[in-house]
Amino acid sequence: MRTQSVLSKIKFALVMTLSATCTLTSLAANSADYKVIHAGELLSDASEQPLKQYSLVIKDDQIFEVKKGYLTLSKDKILSSDSLEYIDLKDSFVMAGLMDMHVHLQGEIGPKNDSESLRMSDADVAMRSAYFANKTLMAGFTTVRDLGAKPEQIYALRDAIAKGWLSGPRIIASGGVSVTGGHGDVDGKSPDLLDMLTSKTICDGPYDCRRATRRAIKYGADVIKITSTGGVLSDTNTGTGQQMANDELKEVIDAAHALGRKVASHAHAAEGINAALRAGVDSIEHGSYANKESIKLFKKSGAYLVPTLLAGDTVVQMANSKGNFMSDAIKAKAIRVGNDMQNNFGNAYKQGVNIAFGTDSGVSRHGDNAKEAVLMHQAGMSNKDILISATINGADLLGMSSSLGTLEQGKQADVIAMKTSPLEQIDALLDVQFVMKSGDIHKR
Repeated sequence: MRTQSVLSKIKFALVMTLSATCTLTSLAANSADYKVIHAGELLSDASEQPLKQYSLVIKDDQIFEVKKGYLTLSKDKILSSDSLEYIDLKDSFVMAGLMDMHVHLQGEIGPKNDSESLRMSDADVAMRSAYFANKTLMAGFTTVRDLGAKPEQIYALRDAIAKGWLSGPRIIASGGVSVTGGHGDVDGKSPDLLDMLTSKTICDGPYDCRRATRRAIKYGADVIKITSTGGVLSDTNTGTGQQMANDELKEVIDAAHALGRKVASHAHAAEGINAALRAGVDSIEHGSYANKESIKLFKKSGAYLVPTLLAGDTVVQMANSKGNFMSDAIKAKAIRVGNDMQNNFGNAYKQGVNIAFGTDSGVSRHGDNAKEAVLMHQAGMSNKDILISATINGADLLGMSSSLGTLEQGKQADVIAMKTSPLEQIDALLDVQFVMKSGDIHKR
């Protein structure tokens, strides 16, 4: 009996110990990371008026509350095991993180571009991409759509940032589909290099382009990038007119949509813009020569124009510089198209086309993304609409409005701040002083 009593006591002690351990483990698992931002001026939704003296309560990676006044959390809202940090931005303008719908994180064009690309290993390119991604985040861009890179590398960078291994913006990464000899295919190199560097998603004819689209998605594409027209930076004199045939465009877009992917089309000339819009594309990149029919098709379909004025301005400056490194074919296209882009964009905006912010960074320098906003303003776009294009519209184009684009309860805590209101001075976006992405502070 005595032995049984001792065993019972030991058994009871073990149960109590295990119970206490489970309780501690449960508390640890349920503990949260709270941050409270005191915002002097808060633009929670770029389509509405800014709010004065508000608080953002962030729990882990999401917006928990948006409240008037400078709140302090009461004890009933947090556990003793939770962490809590107050962030004083009472002298700042606070808004949702900016979104750039057209970047190329793997490089920057310049006089050494070709020689560097031949000398750099894939690992070198990956390291440089991480560097450019961090520069982009530090500029206040918490989400980007990369529309042209080596697939395996950009998908790895996307995933590494998502896992928290690297600091950078949320990346929506494309898989490219282009026709043989078109913009998007490799050019300007020796035949041996052309053979070696040609992508497996170069296609010809509708059914081959269907295969290429499915292959790109199989290997990790979040979005499909097509090139319905020629491009300025293709080292060939094939022009900027339509290059993908109508049946090829339709097949790519239908195949992508069937697998739940949106399609972005590089397009300069009107016939290529219109063909892509008729085929059901989700966004037109550049849209340099959109005509009256283009405007009607944009408004009928609801597709977005991603203007990339910064790329146009950059290539004109490069073409006219003393140390110009461009071939004659590229230089002629750069001067003609680059000079035309801003006026044509201004017309599209005035006609009510949906606009999503995008820079083509990689043509311009990474981290200078906000200069696009200055050019959009110069073309006649209001500061308010520029901010909408870089937040709400970007989220809509990505199909991510439920989690991004505004600072509302339940959405991702992507928050930036600057000293001056960009509603009053758009160039305030050039000096972002605070960056938070998914609740983590990357820049103070």
